[in-house]
Amino acid sequence: MTDARGMGGAASYRLVGDAAAPLPASTRVAIVVSRWNDQVTKRLLDAAVWRLHAAGLTHEAIDVAWVPGSFELPLAADRLAATGDYAAVLCFGAIIRGETEHDRHIAQAVARGIEETARVRGLPVLFGVLTCETLAQAFARAAGTAADGFAGNKGVECAGAALDMIALCQLLSRSPATAR
Repeated sequence: MTDARGMGGAASYRLVGDAAAPLPASTRVAIVVSRWNDQVTKRLLDAAVWRLHAAGLTHEAIDVAWVPGSFELPLAADRLAATGDYAAVLCFGAIIRGETEHDRHIAQAVARGIEETARVRGLPVLFGVLTCETLAQAFARAAGTAADGFAGNKGVECAGAALDMIALCQLLSRSPATAR
């Protein structure tokens, strides 16, 4: 824990965790990816894997499971989380508005299922699901290449959040104050 100052230095607090902390060599991550709109989800996956490799994870430490659509993400994420083999599960999908409100029902169910899996399993399960009005918006959020660090790609951002949460959860699980 580190002492820190709030905005403008007016408030002080203890900072818990260090996102830059190295990952244990045994760290494994699962990624669940929707095949629906795979021209977008493959880009999210590529960016996430690039970010995880940059953090030191090997190919063997990253398992990828493909599901038919975004609606199936929570079930696969829950099954992977239940194994106890992973420090985090990332979920990637692309839900794009159509002529009806079907997309909203799917998006709400997926968000609820992913959040519930994280809470019940006590594991970071990350929502890397794009909810866009158009395919062009989805492509804009799945942009970039390795050359530019996948700038603007939500997959790289989701993987970064997973790494931060892995470090924080590992720290909190070792903290005597959290043992009850």
